[in-house]
Amino acid sequence: MKRQKVPETPAFNGTAFLHLMNHSFLPQAFFRLAALTVAWHFATTGLALEPSGWGRFFERFDAVGAVVISDERPASEGTFTYGGERAEKRFSPASTFKIPHALFALDAGVIRDEFETIPWDGTERSYPAWNRDQNLRSSMRHSVVWVYEWFAAEIGKRKEQEYLEEVGYGNQDPTGEEPFWIEGNLRISAHEQIAFLKKLYRNELPFRIENQRLVKDVMLVEAGREWILRAKTGWSGDIGWWVGWVEREEGPVFFALNIDTPNRLDDLPKREGIARQILESIDALPGSEEGEGKPRDESSAHATNE
Repeated sequence: MKRQKVPETPAFNGTAFLHLMNHSFLPQAFFRLAALTVAWHFATTGLALEPSGWGRFFERFDAVGAVVISDERPASEGTFTYGGERAEKRFSPASTFKIPHALFALDAGVIRDEFETIPWDGTERSYPAWNRDQNLRSSMRHSVVWVYEWFAAEIGKRKEQEYLEEVGYGNQDPTGEEPFWIEGNLRISAHEQIAFLKKLYRNELPFRIENQRLVKDVMLVEAGREWILRAKTGWSGDIGWWVGWVEREEGPVFFALNIDTPNRLDDLPKREGIARQILESIDALPGSEEGEGKPRDESSAHATNE
Protein backbone atom coordinates (compact mmCIF):
# COMPACT_ATOMS: atom_id res chain seq x y z
CA MET A 1 0.00 0.00 0.00
CA LYS A 2 1.38 3.39 -0.99
CA ARG A 3 2.22 5.70 1.89
CA GLN A 4 -0.17 8.54 2.47
CA LYS A 5 1.28 11.90 1.47
CA VAL A 6 0.14 15.18 2.98
CA PRO A 7 2.00 17.98 1.14
CA GLU A 8 0.77 20.72 3.43
CA THR A 9 2.33 19.05 6.48
CA PRO A 10 5.90 20.33 6.99
CA ALA A 11 8.69 17.85 7.68
CA PHE A 12 9.38 17.33 11.36
CA ASN A 13 12.81 18.61 12.35
CA GLY A 14 13.78 16.07 15.00
CA THR A 15 17.22 17.59 15.58
CA ALA A 16 15.79 21.02 16.34
CA PHE A 17 13.13 19.53 18.59
CA LEU A 18 15.67 17.60 20.65
CA HIS A 19 17.90 20.68 20.92
CA LEU A 20 14.95 22.75 22.14
CA MET A 21 13.96 20.02 24.56
CA ASN A 22 17.42 19.92 26.12
CA HIS A 23 17.96 23.66 26.34
CA SER A 24 14.55 25.22 26.95
CA PHE A 25 13.34 26.74 30.20
CA LEU A 26 9.94 25.12 29.63
CA PRO A 27 9.04 22.14 31.84
CA GLN A 28 10.22 18.78 30.56
CA ALA A 29 6.68 17.45 30.96
CA PHE A 30 5.64 19.83 28.18
CA PHE A 31 8.14 18.31 25.81
CA ARG A 32 7.23 14.77 26.76
CA LEU A 33 3.62 15.56 25.92
CA ALA A 34 4.68 17.24 22.67
CA ALA A 35 6.84 14.27 21.69
CA LEU A 36 3.95 11.88 22.27
CA THR A 37 1.70 14.10 20.17
CA VAL A 38 4.22 14.18 17.31
CA ALA A 39 4.69 10.40 17.45
CA TRP A 40 0.92 9.87 17.40
CA HIS A 41 0.58 12.21 14.42
CA PHE A 42 3.13 10.36 12.32
CA ALA A 43 1.80 6.96 13.37
CA THR A 44 -1.73 7.85 12.33
CA THR A 45 -0.84 9.66 9.08
CA GLY A 46 1.61 6.99 7.88
CA LEU A 47 4.35 9.55 7.39
CA ALA A 48 7.98 9.00 8.32
CA LEU A 49 10.00 11.45 10.35
CA GLU A 50 12.71 13.30 8.38
CA PRO A 51 15.89 13.84 10.43
CA SER A 52 17.32 17.01 8.96
CA GLY A 53 20.87 16.27 10.14
CA TRP A 54 21.39 13.05 8.21
CA GLY A 55 22.32 14.89 5.03
CA ARG A 56 25.76 15.52 6.50
CA PHE A 57 26.57 11.80 6.39
CA PHE A 58 25.85 11.65 2.66
CA GLU A 59 27.79 14.88 2.11
CA ARG A 60 30.76 13.51 4.05
CA PHE A 61 31.00 10.63 1.58
CA ASP A 62 30.08 12.77 -1.43
CA ALA A 63 27.09 10.55 -2.17
CA VAL A 64 23.51 10.94 -3.35
CA GLY A 65 20.97 8.52 -1.94
CA ALA A 66 18.27 7.69 0.55
CA VAL A 67 17.95 5.76 3.78
CA VAL A 68 15.01 4.45 5.78
CA ILE A 69 15.47 3.56 9.45
CA SER A 70 12.70 1.82 11.39
CA ASP A 71 13.60 1.93 15.07
CA GLU A 72 11.53 -0.35 17.30
CA ARG A 73 13.26 0.49 20.57
CA PRO A 74 10.59 1.94 22.90
CA ALA A 75 12.64 5.01 23.81
CA SER A 76 13.16 6.04 20.17
CA GLU A 77 10.44 4.23 18.25
CA GLY A 78 9.59 5.51 14.80
CA THR A 79 10.34 5.35 11.09
CA PHE A 80 12.88 7.88 9.89
CA THR A 81 13.54 8.66 6.23
CA TYR A 82 16.22 10.71 4.52
CA GLY A 83 15.95 11.16 0.78
CA GLY A 84 12.28 12.01 0.38
CA GLU A 85 10.69 10.54 -2.73
CA ARG A 86 13.80 8.50 -3.54
CA ALA A 87 12.99 6.21 -0.60
CA GLU A 88 9.75 5.31 -2.42
CA LYS A 89 11.47 4.77 -5.79
CA ARG A 90 12.18 1.22 -6.90
CA PHE A 91 15.65 0.13 -8.00
CA SER A 92 17.23 -3.18 -8.91
CA PRO A 93 17.80 -5.05 -5.62
CA ALA A 94 21.08 -6.57 -6.87
CA SER A 95 22.61 -8.83 -4.21
CA THR A 96 20.18 -7.80 -1.51
CA PHE A 97 17.89 -10.23 -3.36
CA LYS A 98 20.12 -13.04 -2.09
CA ILE A 99 18.17 -12.80 1.18
CA PRO A 100 14.81 -13.91 -0.26
CA HIS A 101 16.51 -16.00 -2.95
CA ALA A 102 18.16 -18.17 -0.30
CA LEU A 103 14.72 -18.75 1.21
CA PHE A 104 13.34 -19.72 -2.19
CA ALA A 105 16.18 -22.20 -2.75
CA LEU A 106 15.70 -23.80 0.67
CA ASP A 107 11.96 -24.08 0.22
CA ALA A 108 12.32 -25.58 -3.28
CA GLY A 109 14.82 -28.16 -2.02
CA VAL A 110 17.64 -26.84 -4.22
CA ILE A 111 19.83 -26.75 -1.12
CA ARG A 112 19.24 -28.46 2.24
CA ASP A 113 21.12 -26.36 4.76
CA GLU A 114 24.16 -24.18 5.34
CA PHE A 115 26.54 -27.14 5.30
CA GLU A 116 25.74 -28.58 1.87
CA THR A 117 28.58 -28.04 -0.58
CA ILE A 118 27.82 -26.28 -3.85
CA PRO A 119 30.55 -27.44 -6.28
CA TRP A 120 32.42 -24.70 -8.12
CA ASP A 121 31.51 -24.70 -11.80
CA GLY A 122 35.16 -24.35 -12.83
CA THR A 123 34.79 -20.93 -14.45
CA GLU A 124 37.59 -18.55 -13.40
CA ARG A 125 36.21 -15.21 -12.27
CA SER A 126 37.98 -12.02 -11.22
CA TYR A 127 37.14 -12.44 -7.51
CA PRO A 128 39.22 -15.22 -5.91
CA ALA A 129 36.61 -15.99 -3.25
CA TRP A 130 34.23 -17.07 -6.03
CA ASN A 131 36.63 -19.60 -7.56
CA ARG A 132 36.02 -22.43 -5.13
CA ASP A 133 33.29 -24.64 -3.74
CA GLN A 134 30.66 -22.72 -1.77
CA ASN A 135 27.96 -23.24 0.80
CA LEU A 136 25.03 -21.05 1.74
CA ARG A 137 27.03 -19.07 4.29
CA SER A 138 30.05 -18.39 2.07
CA SER A 139 27.89 -17.54 -0.93
CA MET A 140 26.03 -14.96 1.12
CA ARG A 141 29.15 -13.54 2.76
CA HIS A 142 31.10 -13.22 -0.50
CA SER A 143 28.04 -12.40 -2.62
CA VAL A 144 28.79 -15.22 -5.06
CA VAL A 145 26.61 -14.50 -8.08
CA TRP A 146 27.09 -17.83 -9.87
CA VAL A 147 25.61 -19.73 -6.92
CA TYR A 148 22.39 -17.72 -7.09
CA GLU A 149 22.29 -18.02 -10.86
CA TRP A 150 22.33 -21.79 -10.28
CA PHE A 151 19.53 -21.42 -7.71
CA ALA A 152 17.48 -19.50 -10.29
CA ALA A 153 18.02 -22.14 -12.97
CA GLU A 154 17.01 -24.93 -10.58
CA ILE A 155 13.96 -23.08 -9.23
CA GLY A 156 12.68 -22.06 -12.66
CA LYS A 157 11.09 -18.82 -13.80
CA ARG A 158 7.49 -19.80 -13.04
CA LYS A 159 8.29 -20.79 -9.45
CA GLU A 160 10.41 -17.65 -8.96
CA GLN A 161 7.36 -15.63 -9.99
CA GLU A 162 5.17 -17.50 -7.49
CA TYR A 163 7.64 -16.93 -4.66
CA LEU A 164 7.94 -13.21 -5.43
CA GLU A 165 4.16 -12.87 -5.33
CA GLU A 166 3.88 -14.87 -2.11
CA VAL A 167 6.27 -12.60 -0.24
CA GLY A 168 5.16 -9.39 -2.01
CA TYR A 169 8.73 -8.52 -2.99
CA GLY A 170 8.94 -5.18 -4.83
CA ASN A 171 7.36 -5.21 -8.28
CA GLN A 172 7.45 -9.06 -8.29
CA ASP A 173 8.86 -9.16 -11.84
CA PRO A 174 11.59 -11.76 -12.62
CA THR A 175 11.60 -11.08 -16.36
CA GLY A 176 14.22 -9.43 -18.55
CA GLU A 177 17.94 -10.03 -18.84
CA GLU A 178 19.67 -12.44 -16.50
CA PRO A 179 20.40 -12.30 -13.67
CA PHE A 180 16.93 -10.76 -13.35
CA TRP A 181 17.72 -9.28 -9.93
CA ILE A 182 20.66 -7.29 -11.40
CA GLU A 183 20.17 -6.85 -15.14
CA GLY A 184 16.46 -7.68 -15.42
CA ASN A 185 13.21 -6.04 -14.41
CA LEU A 186 12.99 -6.82 -10.69
CA ARG A 187 12.75 -3.61 -8.65
CA ILE A 188 12.24 -2.71 -4.98
CA SER A 189 12.19 0.48 -2.90
CA ALA A 190 13.90 1.20 0.41
CA HIS A 191 10.53 1.21 2.20
CA GLU A 192 9.68 -2.16 0.65
CA GLN A 193 13.05 -3.56 1.73
CA ILE A 194 12.20 -2.60 5.31
CA ALA A 195 8.77 -4.25 5.11
CA PHE A 196 10.31 -7.49 3.85
CA LEU A 197 13.08 -7.48 6.48
CA LYS A 198 10.57 -7.02 9.29
CA LYS A 199 8.64 -10.09 8.18
CA LEU A 200 11.84 -12.12 8.05
CA TYR A 201 12.93 -10.89 11.47
CA ARG A 202 9.60 -12.03 12.95
CA ASN A 203 9.51 -15.33 11.01
CA GLU A 204 6.31 -14.14 9.31
CA LEU A 205 7.23 -15.09 5.73
CA PRO A 206 5.44 -18.07 4.12
CA PHE A 207 8.35 -20.44 4.68
CA ARG A 208 9.36 -22.91 7.36
CA ILE A 209 10.53 -21.12 10.48
CA GLU A 210 13.77 -23.08 10.54
CA ASN A 211 14.60 -21.86 7.05
CA GLN A 212 13.91 -18.25 8.00
CA ARG A 213 16.16 -18.64 11.04
CA LEU A 214 18.87 -20.18 8.88
CA VAL A 215 18.85 -17.28 6.40
CA LYS A 216 19.05 -14.81 9.28
CA ASP A 217 22.01 -16.76 10.63
CA VAL A 218 23.96 -16.56 7.36
CA MET A 219 23.23 -12.81 7.18
CA LEU A 220 25.37 -12.24 10.29
CA VAL A 221 27.96 -9.51 9.71
CA GLU A 222 29.28 -8.88 13.21
CA ALA A 223 28.22 -8.79 16.85
CA GLY A 224 29.07 -7.27 20.21
CA ARG A 225 27.97 -8.01 23.74
CA GLU A 226 24.77 -6.00 23.39
CA TRP A 227 24.03 -6.08 19.67
CA ILE A 228 24.01 -8.22 16.51
CA LEU A 229 24.25 -6.83 12.97
CA ARG A 230 22.64 -8.79 10.13
CA ALA A 231 22.86 -7.23 6.67
CA LYS A 232 23.50 -7.63 2.96
CA THR A 233 25.13 -5.37 0.39
CA GLY A 234 24.08 -5.04 -3.22
CA TRP A 235 25.32 -3.31 -6.37
CA SER A 236 23.70 -3.17 -9.78
CA GLY A 237 26.49 -1.11 -11.35
CA ASP A 238 24.54 2.12 -10.92
CA ILE A 239 22.95 1.72 -7.47
CA GLY A 240 24.53 0.47 -4.27
CA TRP A 241 22.50 -1.00 -1.36
CA TRP A 242 23.04 -1.94 2.24
CA VAL A 243 20.02 -3.39 4.05
CA GLY A 244 19.50 -5.26 7.30
CA TRP A 245 18.94 -4.69 10.97
CA VAL A 246 20.66 -4.34 14.33
CA GLU A 247 19.31 -6.56 17.09
CA ARG A 248 19.40 -5.08 20.57
CA GLU A 249 17.78 -6.25 23.81
CA GLU A 250 15.41 -3.30 23.80
CA GLY A 251 14.33 -3.86 20.19
CA PRO A 252 15.55 -4.10 16.59
CA VAL A 253 16.59 -1.22 14.32
CA PHE A 254 15.96 -1.90 10.62
CA PHE A 255 17.74 0.00 7.84
CA ALA A 256 17.74 0.19 4.05
CA LEU A 257 20.14 2.53 2.24
CA ASN A 258 20.75 3.07 -1.45
CA ILE A 259 23.15 5.43 -3.20
CA ASP A 260 24.18 6.32 -6.73
CA THR A 261 27.58 4.87 -7.67
CA PRO A 262 28.94 7.02 -10.53
CA ASN A 263 32.50 6.09 -9.53
CA ARG A 264 31.56 2.42 -9.56
CA LEU A 265 33.94 0.31 -7.44
CA ASP A 266 35.32 3.35 -5.63
CA ASP A 267 31.85 4.17 -4.33
CA LEU A 268 31.09 0.75 -2.82
CA PRO A 269 32.56 1.37 0.67
CA LYS A 270 30.27 4.40 0.97
CA ARG A 271 27.23 2.16 1.40
CA GLU A 272 28.31 0.83 4.75
CA GLY A 273 30.17 4.00 5.67
CA ILE A 274 27.08 6.20 5.52
CA ALA A 275 24.72 3.68 7.08
CA ARG A 276 27.10 2.91 9.94
CA GLN A 277 27.52 6.57 10.82
CA ILE A 278 23.76 7.03 10.88
CA LEU A 279 23.28 3.93 13.03
CA GLU A 280 26.04 5.10 15.36
CA SER A 281 24.43 8.55 15.61
CA ILE A 282 21.24 6.98 17.00
CA ASP A 283 23.15 4.55 19.25
CA ALA A 284 22.02 1.50 17.31
CA LEU A 285 25.68 0.60 16.69
CA PRO A 286 28.65 1.49 18.88
CA GLY A 287 30.90 4.23 17.53
CA SER A 288 33.97 3.18 15.56
CA GLU A 289 37.35 3.99 17.05
CA GLU A 290 38.31 6.10 14.07
CA GLY A 291 34.93 7.78 13.89
CA GLU A 292 34.97 7.47 10.10
CA GLY A 293 32.11 5.00 9.75
CA LYS A 294 34.28 2.60 7.74
CA PRO A 295 33.34 -1.07 7.50
CA ARG A 296 35.10 -3.04 10.22
CA ASP A 297 35.31 -6.11 7.99
CA GLU A 298 36.76 -5.11 4.64
CA SER A 299 35.58 -8.36 3.08
CA SER A 300 32.02 -7.13 3.48
CA ALA A 301 32.85 -4.13 1.29
CA HIS A 302 34.83 -6.11 -1.27
CA ALA A 303 34.65 -4.85 -4.82
CA THR A 304 32.50 -7.44 -6.54
CA ASN A 305 30.06 -6.76 -9.34
CA GLU A 306 27.34 -6.68 -6.73
